[in-house]
Formats: sequence, structure tokens, C-alpha cells
Amino acid sequence: MKRQRGAVLVLAMIFLVLLTLIAISTTGRSLIQERMAGALRNAQQAETSAENALRGVEWNIFNGNAGVGCYNSSNPSTVSSKVTAFRASSVWLTDGATEYKGAGVSKDYKATSSDAALSTAVMASNPWFIVEYLGEDRAPGSGTSAAAELGSSGTATAQFYLYRITARATGGSPNTIRVVETTFVTPNALTCTLS
Repeated sequence: MKRQRGAVLVLAMIFLVLLTLIAISTTGRSLIQERMAGALRNAQQAETSAENALRGVEWNIFNGNAGVGCYNSSNPSTVSSKVTAFRASSVWLTDGATEYKGAGVSKDYKATSSDAALSTAVMASNPWFIVEYLGEDRAPGSGTSAAAELGSSGTATAQFYLYRITARATGGSPNTIRVVETTFVTPNALTCTLS
């Protein structure tokens, strides 16, 4: 009888090790992709939340809501340090800002929804915003005269005011922060009392 050397056993063990390495590699990639998808979702939630705050504040200003506080930033040398910090900080900062809870309604974006489809759409924080008055919108070539929109008759019809709105929001994770801003022109003047 011939002596067996176990070559099949060695070959089977090599294939088993290779299959195990492939399985571990595939599992690791799946976990990384899942984390990347979660991070992307958090970023999109934060972006949507900040944009929602911008549009809601624009709506309040456009409708003449006197409850919207603002900073007077019409003179660049007197811009509040709170405004500068809020616009530029890379960490979560709410000093000098107003918490946004919906336009005309009180909505807590941190609360879990009773709707099962929305139960995971919970933000780590409500969005916060600041409004800055930038001055009057002036017609081209008008210098220091009052801002005016020229109607078809060529006469001044209205005065318009420029505001910069900056909003900060988080996604589902407090580590995901988005800062967005817009410049808004409206015929409604706000009384700027914040400093």
C-alpha cells in the first residue's frame, strides 16, 4: 500500500483560508459603505434643516414679522463679534443667534415623529439663525439717495432693504454641522436691536 501524503487536506485548508479572507474583506467594505451612507444622510439632513431655516426666516421678514431680531451690519467697521463668530465658527455655536422652530408654527426638529416613516428624521439640534441688516438697496447710480424702484412712469415707487440671513444646523449627529447664508431684499424694514 502506498503512503498518503495529505496533499488534498493542505489544498483544502489553503482554499478555506482564501475564502475566509475574501469574506472578511467584503464585510469590512460593507461596513465602510454603510458608514459613508450614514454620514451622507447626516450631511443632507443638516443642509436641508439649514435651508429650511433660511426660507422660514425670509418668509417671516417678507411678511413683516416684527419679532425677527437683527444686527445692524450696514457699517462694516461695527459688525458684532457675535455675528462674525456665528458665521465663521467650525464648531456648534449659538451665542447671539435665535433658535428656529418653524415659520408661524412651533416645531421641535429634535422630537421623534409619531409617523413611522419619519421616525429616523430627527435632528441633533434645532437650526439657529442670525439676521443682519446690510443697508438700503439702492438703484444704480443713486449714490446716497433713498433706494427706489423705478416704475414705468420713471418715479420712485418703493424702498428696499438688504438683509443677510445665516443659519446653522446639524444632522442626526451633532458632529455634522452646516452653515448656509442668503442675501434677501424686501420692502419691509426691521428694527435692529441686537448687538
